[in-house]
Amino acid sequence: MKILVSGGLGFIGSHTVVELYNEGHEVVIVDDLSNSQIRTLNVLEKITGKTIPFYMLNCTDMGKMEVIFKSHQFDGIIHFAGYKAVGESVSKPLEYYFNNLGSTIQLSRLAIKHHVPKFIFSSSATVYGDQKSPFTEDMPLGITTNPYGESKAMNERILTDATLAHPGFNVVLLRYFNPIGAHPSGLIGELPSGIPNNLMPYITQTAKGKREKLYVFGNDYDTADGTGVRDYIHVVDLAKGHVAALNYNHKGIETFNLGTGKGTSVLEIIEAFERVNQTKLNYEITDRRPGDIATSFADCSKAKQLLGWEAKLTIDDMVRDAWNFEKKL
Repeated sequence: MKILVSGGLGFIGSHTVVELYNEGHEVVIVDDLSNSQIRTLNVLEKITGKTIPFYMLNCTDMGKMEVIFKSHQFDGIIHFAGYKAVGESVSKPLEYYFNNLGSTIQLSRLAIKHHVPKFIFSSSATVYGDQKSPFTEDMPLGITTNPYGESKAMNERILTDATLAHPGFNVVLLRYFNPIGAHPSGLIGELPSGIPNNLMPYITQTAKGKREKLYVFGNDYDTADGTGVRDYIHVVDLAKGHVAALNYNHKGIETFNLGTGKGTSVLEIIEAFERVNQTKLNYEITDRRPGDIATSFADCSKAKQLLGWEAKLTIDDMVRDAWNFEKKL
């Protein structure tokens, strides 16, 4: 199949491109480089041994996106493109809503117009809000705690309505949890622009000396050690989940959690990183971050049953591969 990957030079998108080529698919990447780097394209071509068509473009630009769809006959779309920082979304809600909703609407219009039958959407566990874990796909959408999460929930509603109105437009919503790690080659991984918003690149940059210290946001949550608990999943496992979703034949819309089904606290991640990589981290406990919840982990039994997919890699694999990538930068 020929697959359009929006945001294909980002953290999750780039790893998914590798897995798509591993399964024999063709890929076209669209990315505006707002939270990615062009060097990733060169690395992807090195890993895959392929010349990958690339367009530097924001997916909200309907006219230029139309040209791409006329130039290629796509069998599927995997839509990663979107702003993703929880804290930033609180301070820049209009930018988040415009970009995250607009890109989905434009890609959906083009998919329907050009008869692209498969649409995989990069959703998030944030759509569950502050409900009790483990999260299952049949839970109602929760009250999201930040504009980033709300944009994901709104996108899910938009895509649901689109599938009802347009038979033949088939969507898989992938609600994934906290991707960390890197490709085992150490050639691609998480490369945030500026100060990292996610835990693992902050850990690796602190370990390397790029950051003076790691800040742990809150130790007064109702968890075993007081720090936030998340379902961390290796990005390679997550990428393989997207390929499994692409191969899933269904009509209409379907939703899957992609996680490990196990919660790990921030302090447990720090301990694992120090132990596996034999590196000490300088960290400080500070105030909670706006919009964060105490505990989030998945029930992934549906993905195992219907997609034949489950996470294989461990926390130790995640922290080892993330550090291997950082050291090679």
